[in-house]
Amino acid sequence: MPDQLDLNLLRVFDALMDTGSVSAAAARLHLSTPATSRALGRLRRAMNDQIMVRAGRGLVPTPFAQRSAVKVKALLDAAAELRVDPAGSDPRSWRRTFAIRVNDGLSPVLAPRLTHRIAAEAPDVRLRFVPQDSKEPDQLRDGSLDLDIGIADPPPPDLRTRTLFSDTFVAVMSAHSDLGRAAHLTVDDLCAHPHISASRRGLAQGPLDEALARLGRSRRVVAVVPSFAVAALMALEGDVICLGPQLVAEHLVQRQVPLRWHKVPLELPSVDIQLRWHRRLDDDPASQWLRQHVREAVRPLVATLGGGVAQPDVSEG
Repeated sequence: MPDQLDLNLLRVFDALMDTGSVSAAAARLHLSTPATSRALGRLRRAMNDQIMVRAGRGLVPTPFAQRSAVKVKALLDAAAELRVDPAGSDPRSWRRTFAIRVNDGLSPVLAPRLTHRIAAEAPDVRLRFVPQDSKEPDQLRDGSLDLDIGIADPPPPDLRTRTLFSDTFVAVMSAHSDLGRAAHLTVDDLCAHPHISASRRGLAQGPLDEALARLGRSRRVVAVVPSFAVAALMALEGDVICLGPQLVAEHLVQRQVPLRWHKVPLELPSVDIQLRWHRRLDDDPASQWLRQHVREAVRPLVATLGGGVAQPDVSEG
């Protein structure tokens, strides 16, 4: 007779899917590696599937396991809600993972600060930062994402949003380049020097090109990369320009990365950075706690930008 599924086995399944490793799952669950390996064997018998298969030196989930992962998380969340925990309001008692999808331009600044804050208050809470490969809301709806942080778009009616701050794009280049040593940036500089375009969607043109076109000018994009982090690293190697958010540019310079940024001598639109979550989490204490920590982590960063920081949550009908 096949093994029966129980909540403990589902917790093992969830940990294996999150970590992709028997030893890492064991560490998360405070189990021995042999015990976790035996639990994987029981999972395989109970689910009639291999669940995780060897790929090189690691493990990868089977298609069935990938399809089941969201359902298992939902079951574990539902089971947790059925038990009244006297210490449940104390984050120090929590053992859980929050999944946060975050814009690439913000993650180098926000992720370390938020992680430090959470670890200090809730040592057994883990943050899993997910790249913003898309802005689709389905993962917020099904519970596989807790929060989404990025550039504002009109939200569907079942999502809640709060504006964290407004930012502008600046021109970033090597501090040791001719442009980096210049007192300021000119339109002629923008047109004369090669550009690296940072675009998740692979776009070579944007608002800067529209602003230049209104003057009858244009720039030369020599490479398109998927993230501002890559573009900034490329800018270290030569006299090239990449556009990026001022918040991150200031962070890199303050951390003594040999970069410099100039204001763009053209009118470019600012961007609003929003915090998003599903409305079913409006009154969830853990979600409220996490959202408050995000706002507090951002607050000192945007003080010099003049951006509006989100107000405390107010549930919406």
